[in-house]
Amino acid sequence: MSENSLLTIQHVDTAFKVNGQFYNAITDVSLDLYPDEILAIVGESGCGKSTLATSVIGLHNMSSTEISGSIVYHQRVVKEDGSISIKDHELVGMSADEMNALRGNDMGMIFQDPLAALNPLMRIGDQIKENLDFHTTMSEEEKRARVIELLDQVGIPKPERVAKMYPHELSGGMRQRVIIAIAIACKPDVIIADEPTTALDVTIQAQILDLLRDIQEEKHAGVILITHDLGVVAETADRVAVMYAGQIVEVGSTKQIFENPKHPYTRSLLRSMPQADSENDDLYVIDGMVPSLKNMPQKGCRFAPRVSWIPVSEHEEDPVMHEVEPGHEVRCTCYKNFKFPDEEQVDEQ
Repeated sequence: MSENSLLTIQHVDTAFKVNGQFYNAITDVSLDLYPDEILAIVGESGCGKSTLATSVIGLHNMSSTEISGSIVYHQRVVKEDGSISIKDHELVGMSADEMNALRGNDMGMIFQDPLAALNPLMRIGDQIKENLDFHTTMSEEEKRARVIELLDQVGIPKPERVAKMYPHELSGGMRQRVIIAIAIACKPDVIIADEPTTALDVTIQAQILDLLRDIQEEKHAGVILITHDLGVVAETADRVAVMYAGQIVEVGSTKQIFENPKHPYTRSLLRSMPQADSENDDLYVIDGMVPSLKNMPQKGCRFAPRVSWIPVSEHEEDPVMHEVEPGHEVRCTCYKNFKFPDEEQVDEQ
């Protein structure tokens, strides 16, 4: 485990079985998460961000059951390799009971869709209390008080009343706050927030992000923020890992990524953002799309097909991470001479 890190991910692969064959959804991912930091993981839909999160928290269904006559067959449908460690606990290969002891206690998860994550048949207070039932020895009175304290902490008015309500009686922003309350109930060291502001209006989005930062600072926790919104990243994150086709292609401080992006994918993402000071109203569109699981290239630069004007010789056959400045790494050598087509035209003139 890296010195001072809360969470260390080393060379992790996660593969899913499709028609009897395993296909990697994430490949050779290595990251560290430190106390008092928000690490953002960014990329398009399908890049593997949520798969990485569920690999860390151990929410993949590792096996399925098939019944033929009176014989029950157990089939492995997810395969993980590499190392994920928290507090000297190795998570890869950990049993379900061991993972349950850590999940909710040392690690908390804020899910993308709170309505799907909450039990529609349980009152809000009971759902928060469930985490305390499993991980603490508090008395019933202490648990009830803690539930009200958590609801108040996440900015829910009239917490005693809300604790007695059901999820469908709350707004989307309120449900998201409840999910955060559940995630922080046992004061975890690591919080994973998977698209926590999706489908929320701008005002509620800002409140949720401010709340996340306040909790992180109060608990000295490390937060993994998974998002595709680069505006959110610029305002919230301390470090950024850019993910494409199941691999980390660039990692650095937020300032390094936004002011000195290197990888063609990072530069393409940033160029596709609306610019307030730009005279051009046209948004940049990245050619092509993220490859599907079955069509994921296993050799060469995975972003090469989307920058077809870059010669093959500019890419590595087996791309690795290169340090371009302290704390700033980029995958593949294709970044060295990368230019957008319109930049090449200007140079030629």
